[in-house]
Amino acid sequence: MSDEAIRQVLGLLYQEDTLRVLAALVLEGEPERDAGLEREALRRALDRLERGGLAVRDEDGRWKVRRERFRELLHATARPAAPVSQQEKVLQSFLVEGRLRAIPSKRDKQLVVLDYVVQVFEPGARYSEKDVNVALRAFHDDYAALRRYLVDEGMLSRENNVYWRSGGSVEP
Repeated sequence: MSDEAIRQVLGLLYQEDTLRVLAALVLEGEPERDAGLEREALRRALDRLERGGLAVRDEDGRWKVRRERFRELLHATARPAAPVSQQEKVLQSFLVEGRLRAIPSKRDKQLVVLDYVVQVFEPGARYSEKDVNVALRAFHDDYAALRRYLVDEGMLSRENNVYWRSGGSVEP
């Protein structure tokens, strides 16, 4: 399917008369009554919609919308999805707008999420417990559990209520 077919459909949707007729068909009304066009203008609009693949006559000779046309255009322009790594799949399933929906219970998924979370801490920097809590609260309301998991997995270390990053992946 060509870009020309897409431009044709968009052009039909841009024109007032074809849009009114299409709307009447979508709402399963009577285009003759509901589109508010004179007979000749209605005929021209229906012809254009038919040529664009948006309208067809049924077996009774009544006009109806050909909704499949939109799916055809969508499939013609759709690009294959980019391959996603296992880590990205885990993050996509547990993160919504950067926040955790839940802390994973399975360790392998939990490690992926914890590695993502620990990235907010700069290697070599020291953080007070309050600063750690503020940073973790951005990810999940149960920041204490996140902090405990990060310490237990060796991604954060603690001594005298001072924390530092001691694990997790490092971007080159």
